[in-house]
Amino acid sequence: MAAALALTAAFCFALAATLQQKGALGSGEVSLAHPRSLLNLARQRIWLLGTAALLVGYVFQAGALDNGRLAIVQPLLVTTIVFALPLGYWLTHQPVGRREVVGAIVVVVGLAVFTVVGDPAGGNDNAPADEWAIAIVVVSVVAGVLLLLGGRGTLTRKAGMYGAAAGLLYGLSASLCKPTVEMLDDDGLGEMLTSWELYAFAIAGIAAFVIQQVSLGTGRLAPSVATTSVMNPIVSVLIGVLLLDEVLEDPPSKKVVAWVGLGCALAGAVVISLAREGEYESSPTARSETASAAA
Repeated sequence: MAAALALTAAFCFALAATLQQKGALGSGEVSLAHPRSLLNLARQRIWLLGTAALLVGYVFQAGALDNGRLAIVQPLLVTTIVFALPLGYWLTHQPVGRREVVGAIVVVVGLAVFTVVGDPAGGNDNAPADEWAIAIVVVSVVAGVLLLLGGRGTLTRKAGMYGAAAGLLYGLSASLCKPTVEMLDDDGLGEMLTSWELYAFAIAGIAAFVIQQVSLGTGRLAPSVATTSVMNPIVSVLIGVLLLDEVLEDPPSKKVVAWVGLGCALAGAVVISLAREGEYESSPTARSETASAAA
């Protein structure tokens, strides 16, 4: 059940990213330095449709986290980049080459190995507040560094760096969603509304959403979605293992195979991200793109 819900969420996220990118391209430059550019997105019907798909994806993701472990649900969301390839081809005419197809196959096979062999189990629904505080600070600092690095260079670099920052915050948000939905199940709505986890989850999710819009606004769907899809499960798996004590199935040999499978899946996503970067860098407009990305 959790796996099916996670895969449905991944499809919704891919559809959302594709539609939001199409809407962002129709509203001019999107930049954190110009908040009005973010408000202009709300005037694009196609962008609003993508946002609706994103919200539906959140519902399926919450259902998956309520029924499964963080360390298994979040890695399955890497399939977002696999779904995004055909959607980008059909809806925004993004080219799909052989390297993207190979990368997608590697993602699917790697995730299948991780899910079947690893079978993460055990663990807790929540962690002490001081441990959460450390995780929140670390993720926030790394995300800030990525935003600074993404402010210079080509549009492809900006899409990747901003996408990675969004992925980090999405992973943090999803990790906080786990104790939030468990609190709703066990203690009711009133208890959940008074918990700090709910508001930290919401703030991280909103910040990730805003940053992702800037990444998608560059027009580089593959690096944007791929880096978001890679960083999201990395953060979630680390938090699941280090804070929530989720473990992979014994014996150790199975753990090694499972981690290799997850590593291959993430490498496949990186292959997709980098597949067309050389073409963008060598294009006649690369210089003008570099100037506009610095805005």
